[in-house]
Amino acid sequence: MQVDRSYVVFSTWCACLLLLLSTLSTRAAKVEGTYQSIPPSVVKLWASAFGGEMKSISAKYSGSQLLQKKYKEFERAVRVEEIDGLRLVKRLAEDMEEMFHKKAQAMKRLVEAAEEAHLQHEEDPNLQYEYFNAVLINEVDEEGNSVELGGEFILQPNDHFNNLSVNLSLSVVQVPTNMYNKDSAIVNGVYWSEALNKVFVDNFERDPSLIWQYFGSAKGFFRQYPGIKWKPDEHGVIAFDCRNRKWYIQAATSPKDVVILLDISGSMKGLRLTIARQTVSSILDTLGDDDFFNIIAYNETLHYVEPCLNGTLVQADVTNKDHFREHLNKLFAQGIGMLDMALTEAFNLLSDFNKTGRGSECSQAIMLVTDGAVDTYDAIFAKYNWPERKVRIFPYLIGRESAFADNLKWMACANKGYFTQISTLADVQENVMEYLHVLSRPKVIDREHDTVWTEAYVDSTLPQAQKLEDGQGPVLMTTVAMPVFSTKNETRNHGILLGVVGTDVPVSELLKKIPKYKLGIHGYAFAITNNGYILTHPDLRPLYGDGKKRRKPNYSSVDLSEVEWEDKDDTLRNAMVNRKTGTFSMEVKKSVDKGKRVLVLHNDYYYTDIKGTPFSLGVALSRGHGKFFFRGNVTVEEGLHDLEHPDVALADEWTYCNTDEHPEHHYLSQIEAIKLYLGGHDPYLQCDRELIQEVLFDAVVTAPLEAYWTSLVLNKSENSDKGVEIAYLGTRTGLSRINLFVMPDELSNQDFLTAEDKEGVFNADHFPLWYKRAAEQVAGTFVYSLPFNTGSENKSVVLASTAIQLLDERKSPIAAAVGIQMKLEFFQRKFWTASRQCAALDGKCSISCDDEDINCYLIDNNGFILVAEDYTLTGKFFGEAERAVMNKLLQMGSFKRVTLYDYQALCWVFSESSDSGHTLLDPYFAVFSAVKWILTELVIFLVEFNLYSWWYSDLTTKAQRVGRTTQVPCDTEYPAFISERTIKENTGNIDCDGCIKSFVIQQIPSSNLFMVVVDNKCDCSIFDPITMDPIEIMYNESLKCERLKIQKDRRRPDTCHPFHPEENSMECGGATSVTLSFAATLFCVFLVLFSR
Repeated sequence: MQVDRSYVVFSTWCACLLLLLSTLSTRAAKVEGTYQSIPPSVVKLWASAFGGEMKSISAKYSGSQLLQKKYKEFERAVRVEEIDGLRLVKRLAEDMEEMFHKKAQAMKRLVEAAEEAHLQHEEDPNLQYEYFNAVLINEVDEEGNSVELGGEFILQPNDHFNNLSVNLSLSVVQVPTNMYNKDSAIVNGVYWSEALNKVFVDNFERDPSLIWQYFGSAKGFFRQYPGIKWKPDEHGVIAFDCRNRKWYIQAATSPKDVVILLDISGSMKGLRLTIARQTVSSILDTLGDDDFFNIIAYNETLHYVEPCLNGTLVQADVTNKDHFREHLNKLFAQGIGMLDMALTEAFNLLSDFNKTGRGSECSQAIMLVTDGAVDTYDAIFAKYNWPERKVRIFPYLIGRESAFADNLKWMACANKGYFTQISTLADVQENVMEYLHVLSRPKVIDREHDTVWTEAYVDSTLPQAQKLEDGQGPVLMTTVAMPVFSTKNETRNHGILLGVVGTDVPVSELLKKIPKYKLGIHGYAFAITNNGYILTHPDLRPLYGDGKKRRKPNYSSVDLSEVEWEDKDDTLRNAMVNRKTGTFSMEVKKSVDKGKRVLVLHNDYYYTDIKGTPFSLGVALSRGHGKFFFRGNVTVEEGLHDLEHPDVALADEWTYCNTDEHPEHHYLSQIEAIKLYLGGHDPYLQCDRELIQEVLFDAVVTAPLEAYWTSLVLNKSENSDKGVEIAYLGTRTGLSRINLFVMPDELSNQDFLTAEDKEGVFNADHFPLWYKRAAEQVAGTFVYSLPFNTGSENKSVVLASTAIQLLDERKSPIAAAVGIQMKLEFFQRKFWTASRQCAALDGKCSISCDDEDINCYLIDNNGFILVAEDYTLTGKFFGEAERAVMNKLLQMGSFKRVTLYDYQALCWVFSESSDSGHTLLDPYFAVFSAVKWILTELVIFLVEFNLYSWWYSDLTTKAQRVGRTTQVPCDTEYPAFISERTIKENTGNIDCDGCIKSFVIQQIPSSNLFMVVVDNKCDCSIFDPITMDPIEIMYNESLKCERLKIQKDRRRPDTCHPFHPEENSMECGGATSVTLSFAATLFCVFLVLFSR
């Protein structure tokens, strides 16, 4: 009986276990796909119906089949060629070399004229000379008479200078606000430099592509051609000083390694430390990308301003200099200054770093910023620097006290340096600049007129830049510059630098040399400097903000590795920096459509150097259709006939003919220039004959579309609801045709195919976005998308585009792309109509998009929603609307995530700032501060700066701290999503905390679209949303340190002039001894106050 009970218990347990396993397996089966409430066959029916309808509409109105047929008719008449990338890049480099050489030759003529004019000039301290002051020209006094140094100066708008009003016969002279414009040295310099006017004009006549030419004098004035009116800012100030421009500093001096020693002993408290900080900051301003530096603060111990960089120097790029400036503000004065220890550290640092071979390997200098030195420290100099004196010493005495001036001056004179005393903040810039003239001496004595080229930059302080920014935004440019020397024998060993001549070359001029039609749809050309920084690259984004008019802080030092980031080993970058010629290949992920989409391509790179410059040139060609080019052949007569049709346009930024070379060609359109060139009536007009031949071919082949589109317009029964608005076409030669099916004012998207739509038209460095995406779509299918406009997303239209292949094979070049713009409402209506179809005989559908338990979506191959029942979701990423479904699609492989990186990003950060800035502008504070300053001057000899410090802090250090958000450079990573082409359909079930959510995804035939039907009965909010938001890459302190220390490969400039045996090193400066009387001081202050 006992056995029977045990058996029953055992049987019961087994039954329960089997029941449990059965339940679990049933549930698992449901989750894995046996449970399905949405019939895939019905979704497939809807997708097929919609796909067939849209392809029919898109093909009909775009004329794609007709155009494909026309290219087929010419198939035997064309010749397909594989592009020789290495040969192409070499030819481009030669073209750019020739262009750069012409600019350099123009500067050489200016140098020769300037040196000859100075040689013939005898300095006259009493010289009186009226010149055209850039600020005062055409200014009159209250009586209507021309002001002194003004006078009538004829200015006329000139299209070559962006329609700015200029004088092509004369130059003007700009003098910095803080300098007296009738100072004897300036007047003498202006007088002899008048000889440059003739050379300016002659240069422009020889090379009409030249723009601004100028001479920046070592005395501070700036002569600019053509003459243009300068206007002060709202404070009556012109901040421009040619001597602190990069082109001036780079041409005047050789590369240098610099150690800055900053005294932070107790005596440096108050204003002295403020002046010292500003002095160090001004020194940093004079350092460029070819220089290396570090800053060591000292009292009784040494403090590397950036502790991470103990014992090394870093490149003086914008990022590093700004980093050190931030750390300067953290210093405070205390203790005793041990200068001997600081000098020893500086000498050892320069010596050790030089041995690594990583620095400039040229000039070396120690900048000493202090309020005194109790000794001359000759033992240290004897040990580390004599007799060669390879390290120059530049002491800056801070404050009015001159007790230690002799010691500091002795250091400068004994070590080929220069001594200056800085008493006020106003003295800083002028005194810091003195060291540049000392470093220029060896170059002057050697008579080496090195030609220098700057990195790409924007100088917004120039009047032409300011006026252009009001219209088209800042202009990126490079400058070629050469130094001008005194050639008088009596001053030879003084090494007197007279100034620097220069001319600007807009980066857009380089792009005009690049035949975009030879580079293919995704191909591009790019150039970098000897430091690896980008001169031009389609992915360089130097500007931001509304209208793209604000410069990013580090816009001029974006490294090639930050845009070609897939090259993890810097193979391409380093080869180009080292001026090699060669090839390289890698897979790249190119973000398009404002970073929302990604194209995965395989690029082949070809590179070489541009001789006579520090630049290297590269060309990227995408494999497949991007490596092939074809040549067609038609007669000139039939080509011109079809080119002149009113619906034909050529790419604005492509150079078919050079209409910039001669003034008489400036007003010609590209089509007019082509006609003139082919007529043979103008021997001076230079054109790209090969490109023109292909444009004529494309014009002939595409001409039938004009009549075809016209017939559709005339057929009133077609397009009666005006759903299709535009048909458009673009070819590999930049030719485009546009046809409107509605009136212009009825267009839903007015910007499409206009200059406002930057990504939608042919530009100097890229094909239109719709063309690019169509080229990567399967032949014969259309790519549909919503255009993302700047600012807000445009949700009113849908674009449909397809590529036209020349041949039926994989390596066929893409001949053209065509498409249509249709109303979004029209497109969506077609979708909902298709989704109401069903195969049931009784007409009763088992499922419908109208059902409350069903959500239907139409998404593209990047996961963006084109159609949803909730209209607000249009244009949004699918992962934001259906997080659980998108997560499952990624798991199943229907979509894949691609991680992208942005090393030019800007991130919002919260920072504190003082609101005391208003004291500089408020009249009350201005008067009060002026009186306070005058009283302080009376007793300053008793308490030096301590009274100032006490009084100053009373007014300013109590300023309330306020917070604000600002944008700062950062690195980010962000996802993009792309569908898997091989997966046409899929189904899935998702366990949402016990509730099963099912869905079906089905590709729309002949498109890049997918229909997704989702069962919405379950709450799946437990899943995290999948967004495309960028995430800032955070670096910990040790990683930040490593990034600061990393020095990428760079190539040093070819020339170096560190010192010269004939140099007169006894011209080594002196203390500032000019002081104003109390009455004079009072008069100056009130003159400034009441003249505002």
